[in-house]
Amino acid sequence: MTEPVAMQFVPPVSPEDESRANLYGLLARLFYAPPDANLLTELRQAAPPAEEGEGLTAEGEGLKAAWAALVEACAGAFPARLEEEHFQIFVGVGKAQVTPYLSAYMQHRDGDNPLVRLRGQLAGWGLARREDAAEPEDHVSALCETMRWLIVRRKAPLDEQRRMFEDCLFGPGVRFCSAVTAFEDTKFSRPVAQLRRALLEVEQKAFEID
Repeated sequence: MTEPVAMQFVPPVSPEDESRANLYGLLARLFYAPPDANLLTELRQAAPPAEEGEGLTAEGEGLKAAWAALVEACAGAFPARLEEEHFQIFVGVGKAQVTPYLSAYMQHRDGDNPLVRLRGQLAGWGLARREDAAEPEDHVSALCETMRWLIVRRKAPLDEQRRMFEDCLFGPGVRFCSAVTAFEDTKFSRPVAQLRRALLEVEQKAFEID
């Protein structure tokens, strides 16, 4: 007779964590490639990530305002123009105006390579870049997807999420968003960056409380 297999209880994802993960996933999509017509329509009709009501923090209000700005940007957006803007800012001819690789915004320690350090952290979770992946692990979209994975797939403890957030997402992400919003001609990328920064501020506040 075989020994019974011990069952491991996996707690369900809370609505709050599901909302966080969905927002990280959306930002990953928007920074990886410009939205098509279908995604623009979905965003115009989507509910905001933060609920209205008393007790909403200043960071939550900022997230609501950033979401409203993104929806407004979607209203008059044309996919062809967004493709041109995305290429101009994040790809460019020869050199991008704003690099989407966050290791460029990370603090360098003596004899340390932020990308190598990030790869080691991902390897500890059993994650690695696919061989056919065009972008390295420090792309802003890849890091958003990693955070999403930690929340809904790994269901990582808050300490583990906080470590990833503080090491790779918050400081570098704020500097990246500032670089994007510095260009006034970024009609669509600017509100996307503002939404990402608003999410980072909400997350930072939540991690401080927890």
